Amino acid sequence: MSRLGVVHRTIDRAAPAAVHALSRFGVATVHEAMGRLGLMRPYIRPVYEGAKLCGTAVTVLLQPGDNWMLHVAAEQVREGDIVVAGCTTESEDGFFGELLATSMRSRGAGGLVIDGGCRDVDELREMDFPVFSRAINAKGTIKATLGSVNIPVVVANALVTPGDVIVADADGVVVVPAARAADVAEAATTREANEEGKRARFKSGELGLDMYRMREPLAELGLTYVD
Repeated sequence: MSRLGVVHRTIDRAAPAAVHALSRFGVATVHEAMGRLGLMRPYIRPVYEGAKLCGTAVTVLLQPGDNWMLHVAAEQVREGDIVVAGCTTESEDGFFGELLATSMRSRGAGGLVIDGGCRDVDELREMDFPVFSRAINAKGTIKATLGSVNIPVVVANALVTPGDVIVADADGVVVVPAARAADVAEAATTREANEEGKRARFKSGELGLDMYRMREPLAELGLTYVD
């Protein structure tokens, strides 16, 4: 079956409990807990300060300069979904704005991640509809060419399968495969507890040089202190 002109209505979303568990953690923690995998390229940025999201992916494959498939995707959104849009080639046009955000929110969408442009930033901020995009661009788009909805897409070099968990904040965007969501949440919990202990030690004045036992390997490599 062609990758274009296809809408999959049934997808396997990550378990709600795992999504909720992951929502407690920042992108950096989730990325590290997953073995330093899943990050989108850092050019995908929040369009307003304080934007963050966590939910299951409804994926979209767009054509450059054409946002038709975002309207198609809106029908497939369920409560808590994040719309995640890639493009068949690079495009920074303003695919998405306040009207589409209003439509998607009415369906329960928790936000958008798009490897393309976004506009109506003031309105999106006022709505508190989190968008992470490649660019902010007032240039509009057309509705003329088919893409697809709920197929695997590559967004900013990250593979996103429908139903995967998307976590995004000021540090970036990370994709957690649905099948790994519970395990990654557990690993993130362990990692955060470990970091809390280290934080207390740093606050007390202990140095990373001693906490991580760095002095001996640094000396072996020839690090010299000169007074």
